[in-house]
Amino acid sequence: MKKTAKKTAKNQEQSEVHPSFAPVVAAFAKDRQVTRKRMFSSDNVLNVNGKIFAMLVKGKFVAKLPKERVDELVSDGTGEYFDPGHGRLMKEWVAVGAGRAQWVELAREAHRFVKGGKP
Repeated sequence: MKKTAKKTAKNQEQSEVHPSFAPVVAAFAKDRQVTRKRMFSSDNVLNVNGKIFAMLVKGKFVAKLPKERVDELVSDGTGEYFDPGHGRLMKEWVAVGAGRAQWVELAREAHRFVKGGKP
């Protein structure tokens, strides 16, 4: 089992982070509770306590936030409701294109929300 854990950690360190998502990953590099996970054929997924809070999907930053916050970001044109690909928009997930908002700040909000604190 130790061998598998070491191999997983090694693979995680070696996997590439998309350049646009790298600042988000770097912002949580010292937080031992934040891990990277493979999903949607990408290693650009961040978890805290086993729950996803931020990811890069099809070039867009995606974060889990309270519904009210997502509604606000959609209303002001910053983002859109996230569609994981089956046509159902997710109420607590926002997708934000490059240059539309500060991804690191939104990731910090999402981290606090998913971890159980105030966003």
